[in-house]
Amino acid sequence: MTTRPFPELAWPERLELLRALLRGLGRVVVAYSGGVDSSVLLRVAHEALGPAALGVIGRSDTYAERELEQAREQAATFGVRLETVTTGELADPDFRANSPERCYHCRSALFARLDELAAREDAVVVDGTVVEDLAEFRPGRRAAAEHHVRSPLAELGFRKEDVRAVAAHYGLASAAKPPSPCLASRIPYGTPITAVDLARVGRAEGLLLEL
Repeated sequence: MTTRPFPELAWPERLELLRALLRGLGRVVVAYSGGVDSSVLLRVAHEALGPAALGVIGRSDTYAERELEQAREQAATFGVRLETVTTGELADPDFRANSPERCYHCRSALFARLDELAAREDAVVVDGTVVEDLAEFRPGRRAAAEHHVRSPLAELGFRKEDVRAVAAHYGLASAAKPPSPCLASRIPYGTPITAVDLARVGRAEGLLLEL
């Protein structure tokens, strides 16, 4: 059971703490996917730090094209600096093997790229992990720890319900967006991951969404 920091606080008070924490970091590189958690973090970072906040999307075959477009469109609505980097997980045989540690290899590739940008920006890398994530099996958290990634939402006790309330407060397009894990998560552990299969999953899900 994960202990929630500041259990007595409502979301508006947590939001004030988040603004203060981000201002204290000075400059940040936000791992941004377009999901509600990273969207809230990026929006508040932009508010608190202006051009000292940089959103970065990790682009690979595991990231559906529609998700990329939606993430870019949302970021454009509030004018944040945004960059896209190619992570290329499929070049890693450990990732392609699709063991239960798959997400560790994926996040390691992403954070390695973000480290490069953080060095350029003289910034701290932050991600949108929330309290509930800490209680789940998430090998990517180990990669985050190895790369010294900060998780301000989790550090301040944000739950998913708090994040959605903040997203609605800002009018973010992702406020009611359901979770959308990467395309590789649809492939059972032990089944090798290929670009062909990822593309097939992406097309199938796109058709379902159109319905």
